[in-house]
Formats: sequence, C-alpha cells, structure tokens
Amino acid sequence: MSNKYRDQFIRAVDTVRDEGRYRIFRDVRRRCGDFPKATWFKDDGSENEITIWCSNDYMGMGQSPCVIEAVKQAVDRAGTGSGGTRNISGTTHYHVQLEQELAELHQKDKALLMTSGYVANEATLGVMSKILPGLHVFSDAMNHASMIAGISRARCEKTIFKHNDLEDLERALKAADPHVPKLIAFESVYSMDADIAPIKEICDLADKYNALTYCDEVHAVGMYGPRGGGIAERDGLMDRIDIIQGTLAKAFGMIGGYIAANTDIIDAVRSLASGFIFTTSLPPSTAAGALRSVKILKISPHLRTQHQERAGALRTRLTRAGYPVIGNETHIVPLMVGDPIACQGASDTLLNDYGIYAQPINFPTVPKGTERLRFTPSPFHTDAMMDELLLALEHVWHTYGLKRRRVA
Repeated sequence: MSNKYRDQFIRAVDTVRDEGRYRIFRDVRRRCGDFPKATWFKDDGSENEITIWCSNDYMGMGQSPCVIEAVKQAVDRAGTGSGGTRNISGTTHYHVQLEQELAELHQKDKALLMTSGYVANEATLGVMSKILPGLHVFSDAMNHASMIAGISRARCEKTIFKHNDLEDLERALKAADPHVPKLIAFESVYSMDADIAPIKEICDLADKYNALTYCDEVHAVGMYGPRGGGIAERDGLMDRIDIIQGTLAKAFGMIGGYIAANTDIIDAVRSLASGFIFTTSLPPSTAAGALRSVKILKISPHLRTQHQERAGALRTRLTRAGYPVIGNETHIVPLMVGDPIACQGASDTLLNDYGIYAQPINFPTVPKGTERLRFTPSPFHTDAMMDELLLALEHVWHTYGLKRRRVA
C-alpha cells in the first residue's frame, strides 16, 4: 500500500480520535457461573476482576447451565458448523425446531432464522420493495442502524417521522399516495433512550392508512410479556404486527436474529432476501442453545419480575442521588454525560479504578452532544454491586465536573 493511501486511513482514524469517539475494545473473559463477574486482560499483561454493567445478555442466559448443556449436547451429536446455507445442507433439525418455537412465541405462522439481528433487519427490510413495488416506508427517527441500512438498501420512497410522534407519522401517511403499498417500521424498546413505542396507536394508524407494520423487538423479547414475547405480547398486540423481528443475542444469551410473520411473508423473504439466501446458517449448537433458552424464558416469569425489580432499584438509586437518568420505562438505565471526551474518561476511570465496566456510548450510536453511559442491570446484580457503583460514580462525576440534578 502506498503512503498516499496509508495516510488517508490514518487521517480517518485520527479524526475519530480527535472527536473523542475512538472505540476501545476491552479484552474480557466472562466467568461461567459467576455472572456478571469477568476477567479483564489489560494491555500490560496483567489481569483484573471486573463487574460488567453493560452486557446485552440481559437475563444472564448465556451462563445458564441448562443452555450450556444444550449447546454441548448438540456439538456431541452434530459437530460444530452447519456446513452450508439453509438451502444447501444448512437446515438442521435444530433450526427447524427453533423456528417453530419462535413462531409459537409470537403467535405467528412461521419464523425465519438469520445470522444476526442486524442481518434480519437489513435483509428483510431491504427486500420489501422487491416484493411490494412502489413501496413507501415510514421509519421512526430513532430506528436502529440495521433498520436504516435495510430501508436504504430497498431504494424505495421513505419518510422519517419524529421519534414516537403519532401526529408527525399521521401527517406523513396522509400526504402519501393512497394507492402505493406502505410499511411503518419502528422498535418496541429503544435501547439508547430507554423508551417504548406507542404500538397500539401506530397499529391504529396502519389500519387507517392501509400500511403494514414492522416491529423490532430485539430489546424486549424474553424480557416482557407473560412468556417473553416482548412489548407486543405484554400489551396484547402481537396479532396487529405484521412482521416481528427479534434477536437471540440479548435476553436469550446466544447469537442470531429472526423474523416472525404469516406464511406468505416468510416464504417471500426466504425466497428473495439475499442476506438470508447466501449466508451460511447458524451452527446447530447455537440453534440448540437458543431453543433451550427460549423454552426456559417462556416458563420463567419470575426472572422477568426479578429483572425489572433490579433495573427499577438501580434507576431509583441514581435518580435520588441526582444523576441525569434518561427515560424511566424499561430495563435499560442510561446516564447522560453529553461530552465524548468526558464520557470515555468516565468509563476509563470506572474500569481502571473500580473494576466497573460500563462502555461509553458515543456518536454515531447516539447523536453528538448526547453521549452517555448505559447500564443494564441483570437479575444477578446485587445490592452490594449497586453500592459499589454509586460510590464510584460519586468520584467520577466530581472528577469530570459532570452535572447532577437538584433533588427535592
């Protein structure tokens, strides 16, 4: 590579560094059976015990002995990789069973597994305009990058409506050509601001203007509803969502994504979406572990209750101490920092001085000026861990001159 090209790569990274949003990957190894504890392998070769406060393994199912055993059994029976795409030898009995379980969870005809939640969104939304010529997509302004990528890939008419703003959405729907197919794409739980979409009202507008509904439930599946079907299940609205998209990588503690819908939609997506067709399928052991995890969480409402209690306890403590907590509806507890340099510094200090791992969330994940620390307490974060966190935050907030709210 010539120096000219090399300099351009270096300048690109230097710009990211100067803006305070250079991402540092922490080298950690989780301790099986001791969640949320982990070992941090530092650059100097030393090791430190840490507590993870930012994992998306919300329920600790990646550490569940039952899930681990299911993975081991599948490896012993079927080996490691799947050996091909779903069309070419990569559809194993584990995949079929998992899709049936997910379809039943969401009360849909069928489900379709993909290699990640990102791929599920990009592949499904990206193929919609091929299935529905002339499609007009209405997308919430806070939708995940994978949804944005899928909608862009579709190369169809799109309108971005203000976040959770029903009036703005209806204005856009009313202004659109009444004869073209329409699809409203939104999330149930928005993970950065920890708020929830007005699903019922969005569905009402979809009915009024003859639009399909596409709901990303990745931060809600396993977490909400009597059996973990998500916010739509909790609110009795699953029958009103045309396509539900979820992940296996968060509450279910594995990896992979999926959609659930009626038979015709699933058949069209699996037949036309290149992101599904040309990708090697998930390893059988992954499908087996996810299958076990879904089954467990379906019959474990006590875990969801415990998880909500832990999230509520942390949110209450932080709010009473005057920390700028964002949102108050979900299991995600973000603290506003508002500066990328301070946000990275606060994260570094928590990790280096207190063994508390909370990754900074900077642009482009969130808009500039809204940088934050994002805490995700699990059922296994104890009161003692919360005490340690509050003491550490007291020091960090003072060190970086961060603002707190006046408490009455």
